[in-house]
Amino acid sequence: MLVLLPPSETKAIGGEGPPLDLGALSFPELTPVRDKLVSALVDLAKDVPASIEALGISERQADEVHRNAALRTSATTPALLRYTGVLYDNLDFPSLKKAGKDRARRRLAIASALFGAVRGGDPVPAYRLSGGTTLPSHGSLRTVWKPVLEPLLANLDEFVVDLRSGAYSSLAKIPHAVVVRVVTSEGRVVSHFNKAHKGLLARAIATAATEPSDLKGLVRLAEKAGIRLVPTGEKTADLITG
Repeated sequence: MLVLLPPSETKAIGGEGPPLDLGALSFPELTPVRDKLVSALVDLAKDVPASIEALGISERQADEVHRNAALRTSATTPALLRYTGVLYDNLDFPSLKKAGKDRARRRLAIASALFGAVRGGDPVPAYRLSGGTTLPSHGSLRTVWKPVLEPLLANLDEFVVDLRSGAYSSLAKIPHAVVVRVVTSEGRVVSHFNKAHKGLLARAIATAATEPSDLKGLVRLAEKAGIRLVPTGEKTADLITG
């Protein structure tokens, strides 16, 4: 199975891995676009004010531009350690046992504005790029990614669970994926704690000895972990909070 997680704006700095090797990442079909976007960010970083405007950050976040400038030379770390924030705090990858970490690297993937999608163990550098960004040299990322990322994900021959957020869902549709949304017991969509619950579901999937092959199996897995997941259609389910 493949669980597609949203990324995070915040990322851990540093790492102990070698510089970025696009050939070492999963989904090699995406390499040409990855290479094009990495080059675009490195070139854009030569103009700090232009980078700040394009990336939608403040002058106090200029370090993010410097990290983009060093994309091809800075240290890497596995994606599940690179991305930070509420979802990844609740997934808590470092605390998993060896078997759980192995399953997380294999089963979990992260949607990425820069790399399209990477599996949990793929070595990536720190960077700044959001799904809704429009690059001066290439236009919107949706225009860049959709023609290559959508066919790749749509043709995956495995059970796919889609936990992406809106900006990243728009980069590629996955017709056969089960889409999970987080709602209250009254049916209201949860915003503030959305990522926390998705992180807990991702952890449950990583710690399960047997991976589900369909929505019914996913519901049973969630139930065993104390998570209430209710099917709302053939390919949709609500994760109920409270």
